[in-house]
Amino acid sequence: MALLTRLGLGVSESLRVMPRKAFSVSAAASAIYKMTRVRVVDNSSLGNTPYHRAPRVIHVYNKSGVGKVGTKVLLAIKGQKKKALVVGHKMPGERMTPRFDSNNVVLIEENGNPTGTRIKVPLPSHLRRMDGEYSKVLAIALKFV
Repeated sequence: MALLTRLGLGVSESLRVMPRKAFSVSAAASAIYKMTRVRVVDNSSLGNTPYHRAPRVIHVYNKSGVGKVGTKVLLAIKGQKKKALVVGHKMPGERMTPRFDSNNVVLIEENGNPTGTRIKVPLPSHLRRMDGEYSKVLAIALKFV
């Protein structure tokens, strides 16, 4: 700005001379990618004990690499690798689907059975309409939204 005042340009002229930064915030900014921090919402012992690092996604099991509700992901949690199921995310989705304050996951075993016995947050009801892969996860849920 000091250079522009030396040149004799006022504030209004300097705005025309200086290039404007164009930026956009897309809706995919809060989707689940690699290195996304997530919150474990079941009552499994691994997900509930406090640890100095939040669980992070290290792999998304689909072609696009973007996790949505119902996607399997691989987590790094307490120095271990665990599979998890995404049950809620911040990204706005289709119409009439809930949007959550945090990216929520439920820890599952290799065969698809949940590690915990209860899920502490409401799950989206359109998980019921998905294939029968995760019927045991739905069975331990307390509420649906």
